[in-house]
Amino acid sequence: MRRPELIFNDAFDLLIKCEGRILLEDVSERSTCGRLAHFIQVQLKSEGVMGYYADTEYNRKQRGQVKTVINHELRVIPITADLIVHSRGAIAAPKDNLIAIEAKKAGRPEHEKENDINRLIAMTREPYNGVWNFEDGHPEHVCGYAVGIFMEIRLQQNQVAFEYFKRGQKTKERLVAIQSGDA
Repeated sequence: MRRPELIFNDAFDLLIKCEGRILLEDVSERSTCGRLAHFIQVQLKSEGVMGYYADTEYNRKQRGQVKTVINHELRVIPITADLIVHSRGAIAAPKDNLIAIEAKKAGRPEHEKENDINRLIAMTREPYNGVWNFEDGHPEHVCGYAVGIFMEIRLQQNQVAFEYFKRGQKTKERLVAIQSGDA
C-alpha cells in the first residue's frame, strides 16, 4: 500500500477537482469531511486497498467505553475525530488505524485548533509500556495512526492549509488552492 498521506492527498485533490465548490460555499466542517470521506473511499478502492473505511465523527465504543487518547500531560481524553480511515477494529494493531483528520475553518478560536492538533499528536503516537496496554490486539487508548492531518479551510484566500503528523510530531505542511471545480 502507498503511504497513507499520499492516498489522502490524491483523494483531496479529487474532491477539489470534482466538488471544489463545497469548500467555497462555506459549508460545515462535517459536510466537508463527509464528502472527503467519499473520495477517500474511492481512492482506497482504486488502489486496491481493502478492509479500510473512511468514517466521519466515528466514536465506536471500545471495551464499553468511547474511544480515548492519552494527551501530552498523560491525561485520558475521550475523542471523536472529524474523519478517520481505519479497519473498524477488524485488523489488529498496529495496522488498524491509517489516517486521522481534523478540519477547522480559519477564524475559529485558536484553542480549538490547538485542541485538534494535540488530539492528532496523541493519535499518531506509538504505544509504549505503562501508558497503552494491548488487549486482543487493540490498544487500551487510540494511538498508532500512520498519519494525522490537520486541515484549515481558508475561505478568504481560497486555500486549504495542511499540517501532517507522524509518531506524535509535525512532519510537513502543504497548501492547496481551492477551485470551484464541478467535473
